Amino acid sequence: MAINWFPGHMHKARKDIARIMSEVDVVIEVLDARIPYSSENPLVPNLRGTTPCIKLLNKADLADPEITSVWVRHMEKEQGVKALPVSARQPAQIRQLLPMCRELVADRNTEARNIQAMIMGIPNVGKSTLINLLSGRKIAKTGDEAGVTKAQQRIRLDERIVLTDTPGFLWPKLTPPECGYRLAATGAIKDTAFAYDDVAMFLAGYLGKRYPQAVQGRYGIDPVPDEDVALLEAVGRARACLGRGGHVDFDKVSALLVNELRSGLLGPISLETPDMIEKEVADAQRAAEIKAQQKAERDAARRARARKNR
Repeated sequence: MAINWFPGHMHKARKDIARIMSEVDVVIEVLDARIPYSSENPLVPNLRGTTPCIKLLNKADLADPEITSVWVRHMEKEQGVKALPVSARQPAQIRQLLPMCRELVADRNTEARNIQAMIMGIPNVGKSTLINLLSGRKIAKTGDEAGVTKAQQRIRLDERIVLTDTPGFLWPKLTPPECGYRLAATGAIKDTAFAYDDVAMFLAGYLGKRYPQAVQGRYGIDPVPDEDVALLEAVGRARACLGRGGHVDFDKVSALLVNELRSGLLGPISLETPDMIEKEVADAQRAAEIKAQQKAERDAARRARARKNR
């Protein structure tokens, strides 16, 4: 099942960002360190153009640190991009952002004009919490629900940096399709927009192959199945998520697995690597080409029939 979520306020947010981007000196894009690619909005590069960008890999305490390091090196290959893993539990990490902003615009005379920074990111990535930590006061509304911020606001961070906060927005079609599952699993998509068991099945298949030790440590399962249904059944029995007749209640165990991943109870886990993404993008492109070719063939056959029936 493909997962997509693009309500009207997200379309408006994208238009508002495009309107003021020419005034921005540095873009701060907040990503989820567990899913740096899936949480990286593909619309942002076109919106920011050549404007310098800091990619904050937030919730780094929930991500696999070795894989996060791989992502930092991967992202900084792009011209004008710096990557910084941070966690709301480590305010000192977040404060590194201010000197980094100054460094990226060092060739400009900041005495004449404040540095205009813009922060953006997908819903529920922790952007508002970071803003409150940076400013030293509660300015941005926070919450565990996707889509809390609905309008832009300007915040003075210090005597030289003014920050424009923007609503979190996704993009109309999530591709590769695996991105939708990862965004749903980490809470970037409203829970009403997907089925928990569908996302849990995706997670179970991944965790069983990539993080069997984490699953074993959390649920006491030995051996850990590497097949999605078998793993969910094993977790369900370990946590007594049972229904009538002693059968596993897949709704209960699915919600349990997704919520325990989100809260970090399984330990530091990353759900994607650059190599994985490269393959998924290539597979999605091939699938799109095949679909386009099939459509062209159907259209050609339809036109041929129409000519024959004239």
